[in-house]
Amino acid sequence: MRIAIVTGSGTYRLPGLGAAPTVEVGTRFGSVPATFGPVAGEHELVHLARHRDGHELVSHQVTHRANVEALRVLEVDAVLAVTVCGACEPDAELGGLVVFDDLHFLANRLADGSPCTLHDEPGAPGRGHWVFDGPFSPELRRALLRGAADAGLAVRDGGVYGHVDGPRFNTRAEIRSLRAAGVTAVSQTAGPETVLCGEAGIPYALLGFQTDYANGVRDEPTPVETLVSLIAASSERFAAVLEAAIPHVVADPPAPVGTQLTWD
Repeated sequence: MRIAIVTGSGTYRLPGLGAAPTVEVGTRFGSVPATFGPVAGEHELVHLARHRDGHELVSHQVTHRANVEALRVLEVDAVLAVTVCGACEPDAELGGLVVFDDLHFLANRLADGSPCTLHDEPGAPGRGHWVFDGPFSPELRRALLRGAADAGLAVRDGGVYGHVDGPRFNTRAEIRSLRAAGVTAVSQTAGPETVLCGEAGIPYALLGFQTDYANGVRDEPTPVETLVSLIAASSERFAAVLEAAIPHVVADPPAPVGTQLTWD
């Protein structure tokens, strides 16, 4: 089994892969740097950092289609993704973990305004629609929840991930509308990733770490110093959950989410 870990702000290398060489994976959407290493015996781990080393790419520059196409080229069997995020609920605990079970991404657009899809060529094999109930893999969600428990960390089971455009943060009015739609927490990268992995038939699950309260959620805004401190702390917390979750992924391999309604 080949398991991919996709990380975001604050996590650019994984423990155990720090000395691993970076390999450029070529795709029709451009090349993507990735690192590889063994995990759980005969299985392999692939790490992809959305923002690349040194946070080279800010949120609107992340190469989502190339990233997911690289995972497909590499024949990845599962993706465990993480994101730091802003809490939309006033009673949320900063530093708390969430394994999301639903997605709010109404625009379904990439940062350049183009549709968020791998189906960009008329008549191409596999073109069609991704049909699903929930967008995240049940098996991988269970693996993350069990991994958090094994690591001794509290985690929320379920929540709506809200994708927002960056790189700026959101206004109070924007957050009010998202809260009315039931969004639990927001960040700027995982919406396209979820959709594209679904289209590619790659099982995907998302773990969030709440670093701040989104604008207007509380009377007083979260100090920037708190946000920065918690982003720094997220890497260790994510690593603990992911390390503990991987054996559960191996023990309960995931199936692709939903159905591909194609026109071949």
